[in-house]
Amino acid sequence: MSLYAELHRHLGGSVVPRVLWRYFERNRPDVSERFEGYPDFEAFYTRPRNTLAEYLELHTLVESVQTQEALPYFVYRLIRGAYIFENLAYLELRYTPYLRTPEHLPQHERIEKMAEIIEVVGQTSQQSEYPIVTKQILCMHSKLPYEVNQAIVELAAQYSQYVCAIDLAGGDAKYGDRMDEYTTLYAHARELGVSTTGHVFETQDGCHPELLPYLMRIGHGIQIPLQRPDLLREVAARGQCLEVCPTTYLKTGTLEDLQQLKVVFDRCFEAGVDIAICTDNAGLHNVRLPFEYENLLTQDIIGFEELQACQAAAFRHAFAWPHERQPGSVIESMLRRQQLTHLMGEEIDEPAVHG
Repeated sequence: MSLYAELHRHLGGSVVPRVLWRYFERNRPDVSERFEGYPDFEAFYTRPRNTLAEYLELHTLVESVQTQEALPYFVYRLIRGAYIFENLAYLELRYTPYLRTPEHLPQHERIEKMAEIIEVVGQTSQQSEYPIVTKQILCMHSKLPYEVNQAIVELAAQYSQYVCAIDLAGGDAKYGDRMDEYTTLYAHARELGVSTTGHVFETQDGCHPELLPYLMRIGHGIQIPLQRPDLLREVAARGQCLEVCPTTYLKTGTLEDLQQLKVVFDRCFEAGVDIAICTDNAGLHNVRLPFEYENLLTQDIIGFEELQACQAAAFRHAFAWPHERQPGSVIESMLRRQQLTHLMGEEIDEPAVHG
């Protein structure tokens, strides 16, 4: 059995439509009553949007119900589904903790409550019945003030038992006017020993090369090979990995056809830039990681060797995978030892031949 690593999944978009609908029916009838029934809700929730900005508005629907009290409900089902249906051995789950705190509180109280959110997600993620190595990535957000984003960076360092990195989210087209803030925060994170990734070069409006030197991985980054292939040599030299989420680009209107990703993979492989294939928002897309793999293969965007290279890259670039090898190689070693033991046993049991 193959086991996989998922490096780019949002807590807000990870809830599959059926689970979210059941929660609304039981706890938020004010939301469920907006729809005629589940099919109507699923069609609304999973349909493609015209732009990334329109697509991101859907996150607010889920963030509003992922309160401290409700998070165990969502996180438990997320981990269960990832283990049973996706064969995940490793999962980095990203979100903005501030957006899970009560909106009616003043900013300083919401900042204080972020630690409680991190602890709830961290504790609920550790499920002995579904043994996935799970860590959090805390997202700074382009719509949040500097003070909140700074607190997010410092909490990432403080809660290293649960958190493996920070991110910057909210739509990469909005970063420009605050670039000095973000580079300062990323530099601060690196000084604190916190790993870094960031949503950048996802859309044509989000090309910010000045952020790249601060990132250990690049969230999406598909516009580098598409629009700025001259940067690929620098990306390869830094050992940065692109977190490519194929279905996202169709859902956000960033790409018209998945075939456009063939250029992304071809140019990255040629330049020696690693790619980890991810889901981004598995629930929002109603798509799981193995389907992302299959879709790329069946449409001849990559071959099996390239897929295996991407799967290996995901474990290699994982911020908190605790082993030197990926789980598949461990299982292969076990099988080889069993075969060797079996062969040695046959030699010992073979009757002696006397002349």
